[in-house]
Amino acid sequence: MLNTANLINKIIVFICCSIFCILEKDISSSVAIILVSLIFSGFLSYFDNEKIKLALSTGFSVLSFFIPGFVAFLPVIAYDMFFNKYQYINLIAIIPLLRSFEYYPVHIFIVIIILTLLSIMLKYWAEEQHKLITKHNELIDSAREMSFQLKKQNQDLIEKQDYELNLATVNERNRIAREIHDNVGHLLSSAILQSAALYTVTKDEKIREGLNSINNTLNEAMSSIHSSVHMLYDDSVDLNTQIWNIIKKISFCKISYNYNITGDPDKKIKYAFISIVKEALSNIMKHSDATHAFITLNEHPGLYQLIIRDNGTLKSGRLKEGLGLKNMEERVNSLNGIMNTIRKNGFEIFISIPKPKRNE
Repeated sequence: MLNTANLINKIIVFICCSIFCILEKDISSSVAIILVSLIFSGFLSYFDNEKIKLALSTGFSVLSFFIPGFVAFLPVIAYDMFFNKYQYINLIAIIPLLRSFEYYPVHIFIVIIILTLLSIMLKYWAEEQHKLITKHNELIDSAREMSFQLKKQNQDLIEKQDYELNLATVNERNRIAREIHDNVGHLLSSAILQSAALYTVTKDEKIREGLNSINNTLNEAMSSIHSSVHMLYDDSVDLNTQIWNIIKKISFCKISYNYNITGDPDKKIKYAFISIVKEALSNIMKHSDATHAFITLNEHPGLYQLIIRDNGTLKSGRLKEGLGLKNMEERVNSLNGIMNTIRKNGFEIFISIPKPKRNE
């Protein structure tokens, strides 16, 4: 934007200076002065080095002193040099300007001075416009960055709230399961023992039949409670929460975690993924110099995926197929899944486990 404004301003100033030069000189000499001035102006625009610009403007001032015809183009040179580091050197242009007083008519001399002041004003306007535009762009970039940070913080807050909610739900389910198991289960166990004791000491057959029926009912109730407690506990195992709990305890490297499962996997799959993540992170800590690990859980229409990758190299320089990898593979095979390992730019474990059929 600044270069465009400077180019337009310089063209305007240069055209005005060329008109004055042509009016006051013959065409042949005017063309030579215009071309030389154009070359100096072009070099001043091309070079960014302040010292080169200083040498060019000084050279043009000296040239103007010996050839007064170049004084008409001092406004163009002043446009490039004002508001630069060595702008005070432009004061030497006053010498050829005063010397040309006898060369140019008074009205032309005054016009050159006015045009020089106009050139300086145009340069000042262009610089101020550039500062305003730069500041405006910086404010826009700052606002965008702040908006991005706020969105990220809001997303992190939502994820944390979801995590806390899931954790609270899991803890409450576990508490209810413990309460049922410890209190109701204990009472039923006592009732079963008491009914069995009465059945043993009672001689009346009718009473024994009633006690036997009560004992059978209590045993069924106990079995039903045990089954419900186990189901409640299994349902309370939230895969995402369990993985987060594992990650929170890791301090030997940075971990990036992505959970892209919307449904509730089968308990066997959940336990397998939890165990595999624990074992994989343990292997990274023991056998790798990784500084960053990546854990991704994906859900597809027919299967679940677990991807664990790190950026490290083996400390021993050689991978040994230990019990850890074998246990992982056995778990995956027991669920009819597939496990692949990739040893390139780190170490990666890629696991796919099909979703259980509805009738299983």
